[in-house]
Amino acid sequence: MLKKERLRTISDMVEKRGIVTVADMMNELDVSDMTVRRDLDELEAAGHLVRVHGGAQSISYSETKELSHLEKKEIHIHEKKEVARIAASFIEEGDTVFLGPGTTIELMADYLNVSYLRVVTNSLPVFEKIQTNHLADELYLIGGSYRERTGAFVGSIANETIQRLKVTKAFIGVNGIHNNHVFTSNIEEGKSQKLALDNAHKKIIVSDHHKLNREDFYSFYELTEADYLITDTQVTNELKKYYSQYVKIISDKGEK
Repeated sequence: MLKKERLRTISDMVEKRGIVTVADMMNELDVSDMTVRRDLDELEAAGHLVRVHGGAQSISYSETKELSHLEKKEIHIHEKKEVARIAASFIEEGDTVFLGPGTTIELMADYLNVSYLRVVTNSLPVFEKIQTNHLADELYLIGGSYRERTGAFVGSIANETIQRLKVTKAFIGVNGIHNNHVFTSNIEEGKSQKLALDNAHKKIIVSDHHKLNREDFYSFYELTEADYLITDTQVTNELKKYYSQYVKIISDKGEK
């Protein structure tokens, strides 16, 4: 198969399926791992797809279909770990923190290093990870209507509880950030996230750089209302400079 035909085939596969692994491309095209990765780099540079951990994702996929918690765990894992590590360094002894839903927030549990901590969350995966590893002295799971796709509890019951709580810091993940607007895929999740941020002394948005300049279904917050946007070290100086007009950007522990 000629290179031009191979690139077109890969583009079609990704566009039709949304996400395709390198292994699937190797098997279907009968080419090496190195060949596939070179082709993906070229297609991403041309704006035809987005590279993700272990494969590629169509440009429109995240904008038209909300990924499940399991699917999100496989995307941009290196960058998410960087963001999680930096975000966890903001947590201090005696803090009461709200941890929202999301795979980056869940990864924060791997980097917690305090003796006393109170955690409030409406995310079942976050709750289970912290509870299993005994990472908090006090741990509260907010109930409500359960969203299986993301593992979050939302709705009026959740929101009534969140409204009553005051926390030291709230850490909230996002599906996209564009200009001054912060986006998620679900209205009810967005409402809960907004309430948690509003009731926090420090309001912290966490996002890998791939979500910058991207929109999703529901705009639930404005960057100018947050204290920090924590992202990974691969963010470009151009993006960093642009979003710094709205909020303080942290992409390294030394910038705290």
